[in-house]
Amino acid sequence: QVQLVESGGGLVQAGGSLRLSCAASGRTFSRYGMAWFRQAPGKEREFVAGISRIDISTYSGDSVKGRFTISRDIAKNTVYLQMNSLKPEDTAVYYCAARISSTHYDYWGQGTQVTVSS
Repeated sequence: QVQLVESGGGLVQAGGSLRLSCAASGRTFSRYGMAWFRQAPGKEREFVAGISRIDISTYSGDSVKGRFTISRDIAKNTVYLQMNSLKPEDTAVYYCAARISSTHYDYWGQGTQVTVSS
């Protein structure tokens, strides 16, 4: 059905910026709610930011409010995560996810590593 491929991760200094991309294929893109999650070694997966179906609204976790912004380009079937003012505690593998259900995310990308040096 839906395949998701993340890109844009890498190594960045604290205070720097990265822009992650998630390219989607499959069913009509605008029907899916999309989100970014992250998982650091030894820690639980954490919700980072989400965008609703047909871009009605966006949501973000408290730890990234004011620093990270999620957006979607429907024409390109791509979701972005603009990450500014990065901190070492932002270091994690970042995953793109998609859902048609309101209860869970059905599809996941392979993840992209973001490392923020102090």
